[in-house]
Amino acid sequence: MQTNGFLIKKRLYLLFAAIAFMLLVIIFTYGRLSLRTPPAPPAPTPSVERGSIVDRNGKPLAVQTNFYHFGVTPKLIKDPKYFADTISKEVGMRSIDIQNIINLRRQAQYAIIKKHISQEQCDRLMAVIRDHDFSHFCRFDQLPGRIYPLNDLASQLVGYMGTMGSGLSGIEYSMEDLLSPEVKEGETEPTIYGKNIYLTIDSDLQYKLEKISKNAMETTQAESFMLIAADAKSGEILSYISLPSADLNTYPKSTSQQKIDRPAMVTYEPGSVFKIFSAAAYLDSGVINEDTLFFCDGLYTRTTNHNETIRISCLDHHGYLSVRGALELSCNDAFAQMSDLLNTNTFLSYIDKFGFGKKTGVELPREETGYVKTPDAKSWSARTKATMSIGQELTVTALQMVQAAEVIANKGLPPKLTFLKRIKDKDGQVEYNHTPEYGDRILKASTAKYLLSCMESTAEKGTGSRAALGDISIGVKTGTAQMADPIHGGYSETDFISNCMAIFPVEEPQIVLYIVVEKAKGETYAGRIVAPVIREAADEIIDHLGMTRDAAPAVEHTGLVSITENTPLIIDDIVPDFLGRPKRDLIPLLQSNPGLKFVVNGEGWVVSQKPAPGSPIVEGMTIELNLE
Repeated sequence: MQTNGFLIKKRLYLLFAAIAFMLLVIIFTYGRLSLRTPPAPPAPTPSVERGSIVDRNGKPLAVQTNFYHFGVTPKLIKDPKYFADTISKEVGMRSIDIQNIINLRRQAQYAIIKKHISQEQCDRLMAVIRDHDFSHFCRFDQLPGRIYPLNDLASQLVGYMGTMGSGLSGIEYSMEDLLSPEVKEGETEPTIYGKNIYLTIDSDLQYKLEKISKNAMETTQAESFMLIAADAKSGEILSYISLPSADLNTYPKSTSQQKIDRPAMVTYEPGSVFKIFSAAAYLDSGVINEDTLFFCDGLYTRTTNHNETIRISCLDHHGYLSVRGALELSCNDAFAQMSDLLNTNTFLSYIDKFGFGKKTGVELPREETGYVKTPDAKSWSARTKATMSIGQELTVTALQMVQAAEVIANKGLPPKLTFLKRIKDKDGQVEYNHTPEYGDRILKASTAKYLLSCMESTAEKGTGSRAALGDISIGVKTGTAQMADPIHGGYSETDFISNCMAIFPVEEPQIVLYIVVEKAKGETYAGRIVAPVIREAADEIIDHLGMTRDAAPAVEHTGLVSITENTPLIIDDIVPDFLGRPKRDLIPLLQSNPGLKFVVNGEGWVVSQKPAPGSPIVEGMTIELNLE
């Protein structure tokens, strides 16, 4: 054979040599790798079980569960109609809709039929799939989920966990690191457990107060409603209401208004309720005393050195008033006159010490600071201090107002507000238990005591008379403020903030209660529309906490007690009277009435029930019994 000039023997030898060298390198490398110890398979990533959120008594508000995405491999389904007809009931979809999903993605490896089905729904669906031999083309993808047993109760406080397993609002967001801790590198435990968060709120009390609040909102035709009830000594918040509210189990469908945490995020001018704190500054600083008198002729006027005339009108011609009378009648003229006696820096220092213009520091995200004007602001004028004194030209949050009222209720010493009662691990071991924290003294105890007595007389014969309880002393201050007009500037002629602060009992305060009604229709004066709600809510709190009423009846007897057997409880057409019955009497009812649902709270004897005795029985009715 004759070769051309390129394929000569020398070049063929070089080519074969190169190929041989490459084969040797491959063989050597393969041999070396084959002798190596194979690397250990990667450790499985630990799962994280999110902790629960419960109320102060352990009643669940947010608990861990699983949700599932249900999908199929369309090309493996031989008879889409038969498959769709078989599972449609359990999936909760029309058969034709399931067929359309399958047919539109006929050659796909995977198609989702339905997202976010519950564990219970998943269990039923899996049983159907097994029975009909559909398992080879069906798939369930597990997702971390959350169930909110009480739906919209305290929804802005509890917050919401999104589909990715992280908190998006409320305590779910602010306590994320405790509820769902990060997995540390090298973690060997198969499951990491989050902490269980105990809130300070009492869910039973919250339910009762929400019912009152929703009724008041409907009656006043208001756009929104806020209520905060706090322990006067510990700073623990027992009830926290923001309406409208969102059902946490359908949170993505909620409106933006339902999601707003109003007590923490909405700022407003409080109006005359703020006069409590202005009076505190004037009295505590010593520029006035209990006997100082001011003459109200219906109009405060003052001319400055720059020949500027200031006018602040009052609702009436009150004549001579002390600070007590000025609070009782909510006199703008008298408070404007008081403002002339205290220098600006001292006045602002008291406002700052009360906590206005800064966050309270509660365990909630996105808390607003409000706005307190200072003399270097462009909008500061000769009338600013006088108008701030009556609750205008500054903005606050409802949380700040409660924080400031706690100072007066606690004899001048401020307890720190909190929503966190305790923290427990998965085994129930307590890792944190709230103990009250107090800031530096803000008012003399004598100042706080006198202000409480002024608030009490405001409830007895002043603008807050509709909040008076009769058998328990209560101190109140009402306020109605025009809201800012964001379109035309200045103040709206139709939109008002109506609010009322209450502290009770006056002798030894236990509760601070604050209610805000926004944009009520028709009547707007707080003394007429908010004070009655304060009375109703305070009555509910007093009964719920078992506070002693002055009018509680006393019964004398010989000391001999006759014990008789209880007649058996029978449920026919109406709800029987359970009051005074021991728990043992209830057990036969729980077993013999499958059409009714019983909720039994506590131990001992029945002290209250819902529905009331004599209510007609309805299939599926829930009967709640509270025992002590």
